[in-house]
Amino acid sequence: MKNNRIKFIISIMLCVAVCFGFAACGGGGRETADNGDTVTFTDSCGRDVEIPADIERVAPAGAVAQMVMLPLDEDKLVGIANEPSEIETKYVSEKLADMPVFGQFYGSNPNLNKEAILAADPQLIIDVGDMKSTQKEDMDSIQEQTGLPVIFIEASLEKFPEAYRTLGQLLGNEEKGEELASFIEETLKMASENSGKIDNQKTVFYGGGPEGLDGNAEGSCQADVIDIIGAKNALVVEEINHAGGGNPVNMEELYNMDPDVILTTEGGSYDKIGSGEAWAKLSAVQNGNFYEIPDTPYNWMSQPPSMNRIIGIWWLGNLVYPDVYDYDMVSKTQEFFKLFYNYDLTEDEAADILANSSLK
Repeated sequence: MKNNRIKFIISIMLCVAVCFGFAACGGGGRETADNGDTVTFTDSCGRDVEIPADIERVAPAGAVAQMVMLPLDEDKLVGIANEPSEIETKYVSEKLADMPVFGQFYGSNPNLNKEAILAADPQLIIDVGDMKSTQKEDMDSIQEQTGLPVIFIEASLEKFPEAYRTLGQLLGNEEKGEELASFIEETLKMASENSGKIDNQKTVFYGGGPEGLDGNAEGSCQADVIDIIGAKNALVVEEINHAGGGNPVNMEELYNMDPDVILTTEGGSYDKIGSGEAWAKLSAVQNGNFYEIPDTPYNWMSQPPSMNRIIGIWWLGNLVYPDVYDYDMVSKTQEFFKLFYNYDLTEDEAADILANSSLK
């Protein structure tokens, strides 16, 4: 009798553990609905959405969602948000070239091809990224437009581990989701510990565009890696522009900042900075502290600001404070590519990616 009672208590505890395990999954919770073929998922907006219990066909709501989901299971994506570049098909997945393109569901340039997405027959649309003020309304709108279940999973930098655990559970690859989440947690912990060791805080200017003057200000999601590693963003403004183009400055304003380090986007102004007479007046240029942000397969700090910032933390920390962030960046780049892109990067390939992005 006593044994039966113990077994009963254990069975109850297991049931409770399972229920709490579903409820605690990342950006939302799951629980079994009345229909055995579906479950109710509470997304990061607090929306209760009935989704398939077994998910095999998913559409991304945009480029960030596409980037985030690819490391988990590329075979479950039925299409992509935009035409892939040659670099993406080489390093991320060759299959991208053959996938239908849906366009963006929302944002500054929405170009959704509703017919294309319906023809691909997804069971579910997933959006992933930073929480916007209109997020709930955006998700409701997409769901109404397509007639398909739509969920949002928040994935700001600090919530990325939680997001990957949630996605791993949703897409049936919890082991990979945990592996990705653990690497991101390791990265954030490493940066937190190392940034606390820094006494002499260096200033960094991150400029984009053909002239290198499209500044990304302190507090923008485009430049948050600067703060994370313990440096100081040289550009401080009252009204931050998080979109592409940022907060443009002129050379006079840049002279007044006179940053210790200058970063520029690939294919932009790197050569101009190194040879231009106007730039030569800046301390960073005189000291050789100007660098091109690696852009393979995505910009390592932004454009878009997604999990590509994780390798950006390792890179920028090692670049600005090599004595504190002391590790081999080529090896770390290889590790990241294997984990997030399933690509075996050679030492030569890694060195080539970092060619304009390493200490001179």
